[in-house]
Amino acid sequence: MRGAVIHAPGDVRLETLDDPKISRPTDAIIRTVATCVCGSDLWPYRGAEPVDEAHPMGHEYVGIVEEVGSEVTNVKPGQFVVGSFATSDNTCANCRNGWQSSCLNREFMSTCQADYVRIPNAHGTLVATDEHPSGDLVPSLLAVSDVMGTGWYAALAAEVKPGSTAVVVGDGAVGLCGVIAAKELGAERIIAMSRHESRQKLALNFGATDIISERGDEGIARVNDLTGGIGADSVLECVGTAESMRQALHSARPGGNVGFVGVPHEVSVEGQELFFSQVGLRGGPAPVRRYLPDLIDRVLTGRINPGKVFDLTLPLDRVAEGYRAMDERRAIKALLKP
Repeated sequence: MRGAVIHAPGDVRLETLDDPKISRPTDAIIRTVATCVCGSDLWPYRGAEPVDEAHPMGHEYVGIVEEVGSEVTNVKPGQFVVGSFATSDNTCANCRNGWQSSCLNREFMSTCQADYVRIPNAHGTLVATDEHPSGDLVPSLLAVSDVMGTGWYAALAAEVKPGSTAVVVGDGAVGLCGVIAAKELGAERIIAMSRHESRQKLALNFGATDIISERGDEGIARVNDLTGGIGADSVLECVGTAESMRQALHSARPGGNVGFVGVPHEVSVEGQELFFSQVGLRGGPAPVRRYLPDLIDRVLTGRINPGKVFDLTLPLDRVAEGYRAMDERRAIKALLKP
């Protein structure tokens, strides 16, 4: 089969790899209908994470089940399925508590920019749709496998409530999906922080009421201006840098909450600063599996359309171009069709 492999920063290639095989009775093999490049894939691509050896890439996927292990009974060959970047058995104590991304048998997906993918813990990870969706719904269902689920978690972690004010730090796919989530959860005011016109327009389309283009102290000051000097009830941190975390923490009001889902790089929070802020922090890898049935239903019924974050569609053999476009911010998110 074909699959994307990163060899070094800036060097992603499509190569011929061994076809995946069932190695455990809880595995499934799917044929990918769509996959994509994630903002977090850019960390190693940009050299912010080490690439010690060549390895496959990709953790977002939707596809058709080709084969299942003997213990997989919830999905069967021929079904269209949506999964998560973190696999889960959906039965351990952490899964039962709704934290499937901390499943005791968790495995992180990392081979999904390919024709075929082996899904560990398939019984607990994959959710099948009743029928094969139409092609126009595939981008939104793909978004649900990560960025929409992650944006949803950011909003829940930030405790967005009906009538509240939410700030979204980050205008990538996760941040834009965070705007959708805040809108769906009833936020009355949604302030999106973005410097890019195309992303600002999409944020407004998704439900943002205000746009702030400033960053750092100027961005924090603008949030305070818009909230009567108090700060926001909820802040969604969707980047993962020291600057974005500081901006998020200082944009929240005393007693407010920050949901942080950007993979942290050189982020630290000083104890005294956090102590006197009286702001709650919660984050980490999103338990996407918890939200899949609800989010899939919202997509299929037309309530949300997170697939709009895909503004570049390429065949899988042009995966390197997808990375370049996102790295250069010429694209929000690149969808790949095998």
